[in-house]
Amino acid sequence: MKQTKLEILTIGNELLIGLRVNQHLAYLGEQLARVGIHPQRNVVVNDEEGAIGRAFLSSWGRGDIILVTGGLGPTPDDITRECIAQSLGQKMVHDPEIEASLEAYFRRRDKKMPEINRKIAYRPERAEVLANQVGTAPGLWIEQDGKIAILLPGPPAELENVLQQEVLPRLRTRGTLTDGEAFVQVRSAGLGESFLMELVQPLLDLCPGVEIASCPHEGMVDLRLSSPDGTLSREQLEGLGLQIAQRLGPDFVCLGHDSLEQVVFDLLRQQELTRAVAESCTGGLLASRFTDIPGSSKVFLGGVVCYTNDAKVQILDIPETLLAQHGAVSPETAVAMATGVGECLGSDYALSVTGFAGPGGGDEANPVGTVYLGLDTPDDSWARKVYFPGQRAQVRTQAVNALLDWLRRTLVSNRVPGPAEHPMRG
Repeated sequence: MKQTKLEILTIGNELLIGLRVNQHLAYLGEQLARVGIHPQRNVVVNDEEGAIGRAFLSSWGRGDIILVTGGLGPTPDDITRECIAQSLGQKMVHDPEIEASLEAYFRRRDKKMPEINRKIAYRPERAEVLANQVGTAPGLWIEQDGKIAILLPGPPAELENVLQQEVLPRLRTRGTLTDGEAFVQVRSAGLGESFLMELVQPLLDLCPGVEIASCPHEGMVDLRLSSPDGTLSREQLEGLGLQIAQRLGPDFVCLGHDSLEQVVFDLLRQQELTRAVAESCTGGLLASRFTDIPGSSKVFLGGVVCYTNDAKVQILDIPETLLAQHGAVSPETAVAMATGVGECLGSDYALSVTGFAGPGGGDEANPVGTVYLGLDTPDDSWARKVYFPGQRAQVRTQAVNALLDWLRRTLVSNRVPGPAEHPMRG
């Protein structure tokens, strides 16, 4: 298959002045890579007619497909449609079907449509409408000079809907996308990137033609295996992925994209077990990760955020003497939190986390970034001390991942972890 040259333009002053993070590139890059398209360039452009036109024509001269995000709304600074139309020498025309769709959108919500929204009903004359099922501004598909310009709305939920429901199916029917995913992903946890590569390199050396891409993130590493020149078939890549999984042993999480919480959920469902959580420094992040999964109530009984010592005493019945003697950030408190919430909610497994996420707190023995994890099982309870350098959000996220991974390993091995439980490395 011919390599498609695709470039992405993200429009919006808010991206350039830091009001919003450019999540579009991360999402589009991930989704397109899965189907065999690797964007060649991303340019962030402000809401200014000349800047948008120049950036678009520059990309139009190089690429086969130009993805443009943002600037399709009703406000005065939403001028992407007009700029692209002018760049391609097309007139703007009124589309009564778009206008009818807008009126229906507001009618379903028992609201009168603001007159300003009628601006959305105009499109470049040769543009095809891409239905937006979760918002107002539709996407647009323009073919000209053997190239394609695809205009996507800026709000993330709307962009994702139009991409998945309209854009990718169209590209698939044209033969632009690969059949199935373009790579095999091996997800690992608790193993640093250098350790992972050292472990699997002997297997990779036996497979000339395989291309490797690794991505470390918050205590995990994803390894992507592909064969851009077609030397290796999908079946061969999957076979290599399974060999790597066997080599990784307990560090292997899954083949594919399942999150740690999804893997834990599946294991608990298979074994008909339940879980509960008690959190301090993560402030509900662990419970949120569980409840992000549809159907999580089948295994997740509930969680408690006991941020202060008083909350730990009153809600989880932790003895005041224990907190006075050992402190809130200690293995003893982590165990007491896990057993307390497990008994309170009657779960098979209970998890807890307490620590110094920063920027303040900590001491010489437990500096900022120190976290204690607790795990209560049907047989016994344990605590583990971990340390994560970084800012507050990073510490919290890595603590949750480490705790999820500890439970995952316990469920996979179907054994109670002992003192020599595999540590976080690298």
